[in-house]
Order: sequence, then C-alpha cells, then structure tokens
Amino acid sequence: MTPRLLVINPGSTSTKIAVYAGEEPLFVETIRHDDADLGRFAQVMDQEDYRRKLILAALAKHNLSVADLTAIIGRGGLMRPIPGGVYHVGPQMLFDLRSCRFGTHASNLGAILAHDLATSAGIPSFIADPVVVDEMAPLARYSGHPDITRRSIFHALNHKAVGRRAAAELGRPYEELRLIIAHLGGGVSVGAHERGRVVDVNNALDGDGPFSPERSGGLPAGQLTDWCFAPDAKEADIRRRITGAGGFLAYLGTASGMEIERRIQGGDAKAREVHAAMAYQVAKDIGAMGTVLAGQVDAVILTGGLAHDKALTALICDRVKFLGRVMIFPGEDEMTALALAALRALTDGEAVLTYPPCDWLEKA
Repeated sequence: MTPRLLVINPGSTSTKIAVYAGEEPLFVETIRHDDADLGRFAQVMDQEDYRRKLILAALAKHNLSVADLTAIIGRGGLMRPIPGGVYHVGPQMLFDLRSCRFGTHASNLGAILAHDLATSAGIPSFIADPVVVDEMAPLARYSGHPDITRRSIFHALNHKAVGRRAAAELGRPYEELRLIIAHLGGGVSVGAHERGRVVDVNNALDGDGPFSPERSGGLPAGQLTDWCFAPDAKEADIRRRITGAGGFLAYLGTASGMEIERRIQGGDAKAREVHAAMAYQVAKDIGAMGTVLAGQVDAVILTGGLAHDKALTALICDRVKFLGRVMIFPGEDEMTALALAALRALTDGEAVLTYPPCDWLEKA
C-alpha cells in the first residue's frame, strides 16, 4: 500500500501542509494566520492548539483525517546541533523545542504538531535535516579566536535534497560525491559536501558568508566594531542591519530579486553593480569550498529562489565553471523534500535516528 504522508511546515505567519501518496502530492495548502489571530498568543509555543485545529480542518476539507495517514513529518526547529538525517520525534526533542532553550521560531512547532497528531493515530512522527544540522570538520570550526567557535546554521533541508537530486542525475550515491552547494535565497549558504556530510558551511543566519537580499554577510571586523561602539549604537539595530536590513535592501532599498532585475533591464547601473557584487561574493565562497575539497569537485550546484535569476546564475557560473560541472536547481521545495525524507525512512531502509545523538548528551 502506498504510504500517505502529512507534511507540516510552520512559519511565522502561515502553516504550510501537504499530503503525499508516496512521491505524489494529493494536495498542498498554505494556511494564512492573521495578525489579530496570532496577537492573542503571548508566545509562539502558545499557538500549538490553534494551529493543530486548523490542520485538522484542512484535512477534513480534503476528506481526510489522521486515521488515513501512514506517518507525519514536521519541519525541524531550533535545537541541539545534530548530524543530518531523519529523526524520530521523542521526549527530549519535544522538551528542547517547547522550552525554546536553543532559540524561538515558529518552525519549533513542526515536530510538536507532528507528534501530537501522530500520537492520536498511533503512527510515527519524524523531522528531517533541520537548520541546526552540524557535520563540520574540526578545522572548519576555528574562527581565529578561542572565544568564538564557528557554528553550522544553514539551509540544510534544501542542501541535502538537491544533493540527492544531483546524485541521481550523476548516477552515483550522494554519499560518494564531493559537491559544492550554494543556496541563494533571503540568506545565502555555501557548503562543501564530502561523501554525504557538509564538512564546511557559512553560518547563513548570523552574518557569515556572501551578502544576500536581506543580510549583510561577513563584514570587516574592525568597522563592525565601530558600529557597535558608536555613541547611538543599539544592539537590536545592529542585528537588524546584519540579518534583516542588509544586502540588496540596504544598497537598493528593496530585497526583491524581481524588482532588481526590472531595474537592471531599465538601465539602472547601481542595481547592476550590486547584483554583480553578490554574484562575485557567492562565487568567491564557492571557490573557497573548492579548496576545502582539495579541488576534487564532482559538481557545483546553485539552488534557492534566486537561482531562478538567469543573469545572476550566469555571472556565478562564469567564475566557478573551472571547478567542474555546474548544475542549477531553482527554488526550495521544502514540502517535497520532507515527504521524500519520510518516504526513505518508511520504504528505503534509511536508518531513523534518535535525538540527541549520545555524544551531544555530554555537551548539553
């Protein structure tokens, strides 16, 4: 019997859900949440029951219930650093997510909602490849000062998904390949994938790597220090400049890739130069990851929403094609990636992992 899988992906203002029959979606839906509805809740975690009822109503609208499902998989949230893979949702994971001890985000609700609904039906619940996937090699963790250790926070779900897609096209297992994958979206992450593990990657959340539509990327440390100690400096404002109001938005007043494309086509020289500068920085980080893999690169992969921008990808390709084959997988289909992860766990014999791995218990 073909497995039926419910996928739950909570965001700050919406909850995306989908039901798959094997690899085929039966429906995909985005449930929007009004500010007035969310404003009733003091904390994100207080929204659990509200979102659960909406998911059940959406299933009923499609003549489905949790009793019709084989398994449920949720978007992984902020928790302890873990290796990539598919994980059972269990007590320690639920505690870490509910307490928000590693950070607060709506994605924390993914595993919680999956577990609640799955328990009511007596079926398994999973997460896969959350943003906290950490497979970095020891040398990659050095920052240059012992007080700061480089952290792995990146678009792990899409990185792993397109790595497997590329492997299928190349006719070899993902676990045998050396790949450089650049996710180009609201944030940019560039990772070196060596035989199934992301051994080095920039922290795409906290201001590392290339600049992006909304993020400043790695900034010169001395000048950043000047920002921090300016007479009117406020921590919240500086963090906003780094992670929410940098990049395209700071230079051009918009974070919209389509708007920037329109300006370039209209002859806007500044937009063209900023656009080219982002491509330059992405290509430079791809080149750096080429040295991490000692020049042994099976493919360079460009993915994420901005990979739809053919002018941007062309600029990057021109600089990195010396490394080998360049493959482009535009977009970020998180729902399909999660469904395929659950399907591998149920039908392909992929080992389902327990959270947290034993070595992390000692570091907690």
